[in-house]
Formats: sequence, structure tokens, C-alpha cells
Amino acid sequence: MRPTSGGSQESGARTAREPVALVVTVRNEGATIDALLASVAAQTRRPDECVLVDGGSADDTVARARAWAARGLPLRVVEAPGANIARGRNLAIAATTAPLVAVTDAGVVLAPDWLERLVAPFADPAVDVVAGFFRGAPHTPFEAALAATILPVERDIVPARFLPSSRSVAFRRAAWQRVGGYPEWLDYCEDVVFDLALRHAGCRFVWEPRAIAYFRPRPSLRAFFRQYYLYARGDGKADLWRGRHLIRYSVYLGLLPAGLALLRRRPLVGSAVLLPPVAAYLRRPYTRLLPLLRGRPWAWWALALPLPPLMRLVGDVAKMLGYPVGVAWRLRRARRTAA
Repeated sequence: MRPTSGGSQESGARTAREPVALVVTVRNEGATIDALLASVAAQTRRPDECVLVDGGSADDTVARARAWAARGLPLRVVEAPGANIARGRNLAIAATTAPLVAVTDAGVVLAPDWLERLVAPFADPAVDVVAGFFRGAPHTPFEAALAATILPVERDIVPARFLPSSRSVAFRRAAWQRVGGYPEWLDYCEDVVFDLALRHAGCRFVWEPRAIAYFRPRPSLRAFFRQYYLYARGDGKADLWRGRHLIRYSVYLGLLPAGLALLRRRPLVGSAVLLPPVAAYLRRPYTRLLPLLRGRPWAWWALALPLPPLMRLVGDVAKMLGYPVGVAWRLRRARRTAA
């Protein structure tokens, strides 16, 4: 993957002739759907088609979305109760005809030039996938600390290895067809598996970090724990990142207890052993957090600064609990398939 250079008027003109469809899946997003669709309506390049699939909302999400369609947004609402995110995305894409497909997520607000920047690289016919980017939009000190703890910033990204989130990505319809769409057997991590399938199919990726989708982090430790538990369960189901999970278990179940035991017996030696890796583990969250707090009231600083270590711990525990649940599911599924 390579970052884009920004394009030219000529390339932008060529891209403008290729229609683009925007798809999104939602469920119980009555509190956020208006902000998302307002940002779609405000795009410097509007989508030629827009399909929203609702997975069975019990609130007023569908009514609010249809109100936007009545106001002139080229939006089609499809109700598919019980559909997971992958199924919803496939249904939405199948309901469109444009050769380019942009995907975003519920709870997101798109930068005004998001779609324009996201589709510009397709002026090069060799490009199959464009990876946009995302940033946290925190409303509280807790959310600022969480955004800094879990979300990368541009300088953290190695474009050649970056797997785009489906809150900010675009691809050619032909590429989606080539890999059979999003994996509907997965309820979480479906976009990672989809990205890997595109890579394995030889698709050419481009990174466009200026195509920004803003979203609000989880508002509480409980919600964050559940999010990371489900992500890790998805990793186990899809057999993703074995090495990363093995390292985490090794640290928490082996190296950390040994280091704490050494700290009790020989405090100076134990501190010398434990402090450098702990500091390294927390360095990125704090280098990201300080810019987020700049210009905020002092109370934000006081409340947010102590939180990254706790958030790292909670996220790691959630992953260690969720991953084996996913592995057990995968093994049961394999046995049923073999039977």
C-alpha cells in the first residue's frame, strides 16, 4: 500500500465519471444516525447511490433515515432484521450498481471531503482498494483517554501493512465480487478477514490518510471491555493474530508474575526489570493523549491522565477472556463441518 500524493484536476475529473455507492449498516442508532447522514449530505462529492441496511432496530433509526431520504438524500433503506454487520454490508452492496463502493459505519461523522478524497485514487485503474483513516471524537475525559489508548495516529501507520477499517474504506465492486464479499459467518473482525482476502487476491491497496471518519469512543470501561472481548472472540473465530495473543498470555501469565515476585524480593532489581517495558507499553497512549488534551480545561487533564494504564489492563484482560471463546467456537465449527 502506498499513500496518495493528492491527485490533480485531471485525475479528479476522470474519477468523477465513475459512479460511487455508499453503504452503511446500522442497528439502534437513533441517537447518532442524524449526525452521520448530515455529514453524508454535506460531502463535497455526494455518493451517486446510498444504501443503509438496518439489522433490526427497536428505536427510531429507520424513521430518521427515511426522513433524510424524503429530504432528497439519495438514500435507500433496507430492513434486514437479524443480519449481522457482514451480511448487512453484502446486502447493501448487492442493492447498488456503481463500480466503486465506499463503506462507513454507524456512529461515524464524515469529514466534508471524505468521499472526494477516498475515491480520487481510483483515477489510477490499477488501484483496487483505498484505505481511509479515522480519528476519535471524544466528548469526555474518559473518551479522550480511551481514544489515545486504542486508536493509532497517522505516524503509527506503516502503509504497506495497514488493514483499513470498514468505517473508512472504498473498493471496486469487482474486488468485492472476486473475494465473495464480507464473511457472513463472522460477527466481529469481518472487515479484517475481508481485507486479508483482498490482499491474498492480489488487490492493490492505497492509503489515503486525509479521508477521515470521526467517531466517538466507548463511554465507559464496561462498554470498552465488551467491545474488546467481542473483538478478541472474533480473532479466535477467524484464527487471527495467534502470535499477538500468545505474547499477551505469556506476559500476563508468566513474565509479569515473575517480575512482581522479583520486585517483592529485590525492589531495586525488580523495578529495573519492570519499569522499562511498562513505560514502553504506555508511551504511545500518552504521546497521543497530550495533543488531545491541549486546550482542554484542567479537569480533563486531571481525569484523563491516570486512565491509560487501567485501560491497557482492562483491554488486555478482555482480549484474554474473549480469544479462547472464539477458538472453542472455531474448533466446534470445524468438527461439525468434518462430520
